[in-house]
Amino acid sequence: MLKLLNLLKDGRFHSGEALGAALGVSRSAVWKQLQHLESELNLTIHKVRGRGYQLATPLNLLESQAIASFAEGEQWPLFIHETIDSTNAEGLRLAAAGQVAPFVVLAERQSAGRGRRGRHWVSPFAENLYYSLVLRVDGGMRQLEGLSLVVGLAVMRTLQAFGLKDAGLKWPNDVLVKGRKITGILLELVGDPADVCHVVLGIGVNVNMQASEGIDQQWTSMRAESGQLVDRNRLVALLGQQLQRELARHRRYGFAAFQEEWEQAHLWQGRKVSLVAGTTRIDGVARGVDGQGGLRLEVDGVEKSFSGGELSLRLRDDS
Repeated sequence: MLKLLNLLKDGRFHSGEALGAALGVSRSAVWKQLQHLESELNLTIHKVRGRGYQLATPLNLLESQAIASFAEGEQWPLFIHETIDSTNAEGLRLAAAGQVAPFVVLAERQSAGRGRRGRHWVSPFAENLYYSLVLRVDGGMRQLEGLSLVVGLAVMRTLQAFGLKDAGLKWPNDVLVKGRKITGILLELVGDPADVCHVVLGIGVNVNMQASEGIDQQWTSMRAESGQLVDRNRLVALLGQQLQRELARHRRYGFAAFQEEWEQAHLWQGRKVSLVAGTTRIDGVARGVDGQGGLRLEVDGVEKSFSGGELSLRLRDDS
């Protein structure tokens, strides 16, 4: 299936005879494989008599060599999958099996992609970026303080380098463009955070997706904002470089070194918000973040700090 996709990915017409010759199969076998691509991967393939078969949209498949061609400096080992349950889950499995960190897991599609608070992450084939970086942390909770916020900054700067100047942050770890979500970040931890543990930095970026069902919030994509097809291999390379820089600074100085710049990028700074945890709701004004990455919220004239993976921040209706 991947060989056939590589033949079709340019978005041009290819005859069934030429495809069969390249794959060493009959034209009828090519036809069956094309039907499988349409049903299994939800791809649209145009069929024109006398011209052959054409993908409705060119595909930009992930390739380690292409990523390396864009990269500068140190490159983390890459594990690229056509289909997987979740890149975060695979990262945790590899760490448990003894794979030396840091390393990156990528996928063209996720069958069980996860977001924060147990949400499903919609993961269409070869359209977006499903990226998990696994790090080893040796002792000291300080290395984990504000880590997801630092990752958000790195992603935001990467998107800005691609021309999305309106990209900004929403606490704790979403990236928005014009109020619509373009990136989600999910950190998962395994091991003893007081001794040796592994942390998986899961990053989902809407890259070339133009339409999708099953997303229950306003969203956008890099392609929707720029009007151009984005090279996902270049995106992986530039994101890796940005993460290396920011994570090295975080290891050396902690989150306090990022506090001011994170607040400058926070789109809801000074806005009336509601902090929701289950059935509990706290109304206040977003004043920024503390030195550990917790939300500073002014509640009835008193500033308080809040942190936790199950918290959700929403704009108040009257803001």
